[in-house]
Amino acid sequence: MKRLGIFRHAKSDWDDMSLRDFDRGLNERGQRGAALMGAHIAEHGGDWKSVVASPAERVKRTLEFSRLDLPVRFEETAYLADASTLIRLLQACNDSEDAVLMAGHNPGMQELALDLVASGKEDTHFKDVMRKFPTAAFAVLELDIDSWADLESGCGAIVHFARPRDLDPDLGPLNL
Repeated sequence: MKRLGIFRHAKSDWDDMSLRDFDRGLNERGQRGAALMGAHIAEHGGDWKSVVASPAERVKRTLEFSRLDLPVRFEETAYLADASTLIRLLQACNDSEDAVLMAGHNPGMQELALDLVASGKEDTHFKDVMRKFPTAAFAVLELDIDSWADLESGCGAIVHFARPRDLDPDLGPLNL
């Protein structure tokens, strides 16, 4: 069995409209959300070994503010990637790593989580992820595989899902 953590980047900074999408960092709420979720991730989901991540600035800053002390493999193809591209990146993970975290963007993060859930495992977590996978959201999936190379649609279940607002109501959508 493998465990996958899916971590969407925190709230982007839109103050400087001259920046390319790839180069936007985090706003203050995003920094707070990333720090809060980083502490949560460190406590949940197992012994994370590494991170596969988009190299976009907002993902880098999310990981920085999360203070997760993990080796990161930045992958150009993870930037705004769809679920099938993200699966291919995960299939290249080292099998000695039983728990890997992936950090990136929607809609790919949400699509990946939903795509990996096996038929019959669409529980409350699945429904919550289907409804919305907001910025800085974190999901943990247990995958019924022994090798990352075997990762495919329908091989797992979502066993944990958390959003910044679940941990701090001030980070909820009504408190902009």
